[in-house]
Formats: sequence, structure tokens, C-alpha cells
Amino acid sequence: MADDDGRFKMLAVDQRPPIKGPIAKARGLKEAPYLDVAMFKRMLIETLQGEATAALLDPHYAYPFAIDALSPRKGLVVTLEDSIFHETGQGRLSSEIDHWSVDKIKRLGGDAVKVLIWYRPDAGPDVLRAQKDFGKRIGEHCARFDIPFLLELLVYPLANDAEQTRDYVEMQSKRADQVLESVEEFAKPDYLVDVFKLESPVPAAMIKDRAYEAQRLFDEMGKLAGRPWVMLSAGAGKDDFETVLGCAYRAGASGFLAGRAIWLDAFDHFPDWDRVRSDLAGEAVQYMRAINALTDAQARPWFEHPLHAGQPMAQPADASFRIVYPEAHA
Repeated sequence: MADDDGRFKMLAVDQRPPIKGPIAKARGLKEAPYLDVAMFKRMLIETLQGEATAALLDPHYAYPFAIDALSPRKGLVVTLEDSIFHETGQGRLSSEIDHWSVDKIKRLGGDAVKVLIWYRPDAGPDVLRAQKDFGKRIGEHCARFDIPFLLELLVYPLANDAEQTRDYVEMQSKRADQVLESVEEFAKPDYLVDVFKLESPVPAAMIKDRAYEAQRLFDEMGKLAGRPWVMLSAGAGKDDFETVLGCAYRAGASGFLAGRAIWLDAFDHFPDWDRVRSDLAGEAVQYMRAINALTDAQARPWFEHPLHAGQPMAQPADASFRIVYPEAHA
């Protein structure tokens, strides 16, 4: 998933509601046509993979329609969670995509399994238990099939919050302590997480006005993560996402896994496919090159994270490693 220097520059192409919604609106339809969604995802891969170390694909559109467009030299991360979550009175429940599993992702050649878990530390006890169990189950399956577990965490509005949305957007009223407590929980060894995909503890647009506080919170988040971590963009604008990355890299992050910050401006031109492609190949590529340069200059290589630094790839570093190396059980 990383480049030769251990830095992640990963392109997210797995979005479903953030792509399907605008397409349906532009077409004046209740549901986005399959081909429109799939074609846009293929276009993202064709135009942007040259700047990426890996791509995150979903099994509905991106993988079946565009896997042949993805270079085999690029890392392949595949989504497991369903974009349709269950909203209860006490919080959100996550689940896997139906007819989809860790072992299928492993068998099709995936380099990692990505899962988004909606999490609020102040959700109802039954919801918290279910979300924790979900994370533990996925971690156990990833360990069984010997494939990295990339966990994304997002806070969300509860029923009594003033800010209400079901969209995949950053909560402007989110509290930093909720973000940090979520990371602290899933950093426990029970979950077997290999890499975190994290949101900013401060709304991206507010970081510049709260620079000192924001950096302190990013530093704390990096300590709590306890393993390599990357940043998500959550639909932030280009300038704001660069600010997020700067704070994250100073706190020890190893790169990004982002989508909308890179391609959303081009997507605004849909259904003018020619203009969408032109902007992706132009402005979006240039933006990726800019954040890649920032990543090269400031991000910490994953193998320099304290969890891995100085550790031999084979443990123990002699012929006996084959005896203790975990066996996968179907």
C-alpha cells in the first residue's frame, strides 16, 4: 500500500452515497444509474492512479467495472462495510456488505481490508457493544486470512444533537474528545488493527484559527493510535485538507487515504464527461502531486513507527520463524 519509502499515498474510489447522490440529482432520478457511477470510478482510476501508491475499491462498482484499469503495481485495498448503516435511537450500527467477506477480498488479490465503523463513545450501550463486536470480528477474520486490517473511524450525530445528517460529511460540531476516545478504544489489541484511517479531531475549516490546540490534539491522536495511521479527507476542500495533512504529519502520520478532496471539484462538472476527465487529468493530478510532495517531505515512514521500528520482517529472524508464524484457518 505504501511507496518504497514507506509512505501511503492512497486514492479512495470506494465512495457510494457521495457519488451516487450527486449523480441521481444531476440526472433527476431517484437512483443513480449503475453505468454513470461505474464509469466515474473507472475514470478516477485511469486518471489518478499514476500519482497513487494504492487504490481503495468497492465490490459494487469499482472492482467489477474497473479492476482491469488498475495497474497491478498499485496496492489494492477493498471495502468490506455496507454504506447503508442502521440508525437506531441510540446510535448507528455498521455491517458487512451482503455476500462479501474478508476471505473473498483475500482470494481476489486484495492487499488490505478496509472497514468504516461509525462510533460515538456516548452512544447507547447496546450500540457500543455491537460496534465493538463488529470491529473485533473483522480483526479476527483479517488475522485468520493473513491480510492487513485498515480501520476507518468516524463520529456522527446522535438523535439529540443539533447537527443532523446522514451524509458522509465531517461533523462541524464534533468534539475532539469523542474522536480521541474512539481511537483509544480501537487501538486496544483486541481489535487487531494494522493501520488506522482517521479524521481530524478538529473540523478541517477551523484548524487555522485553532492552530495550537489543533496540533496538540493531533499529537495526542497519534500517540493513542499506537500503529501507523493515515488521514481521510471527509470532503474537506483542497486547502483545508493540506492543513490537516500538515498537522497529521507533525504528529507522526504516514500518509493519506483520500478521495473527495482530490476529485470533488472535477465531479461538480458531471454529466459533462469530457470536462470531468479534463479536470481530473489536470487540476486533480496537480493536487495529488502537491500533497504527495508534502507527504514525501513530512510523513513518517510506516516502518519507522515505534510499533515496527527495529523489528525484523521475519520474527524471529532465523529459520525457526516458520514454526511460530500464524497459520490461516479457512
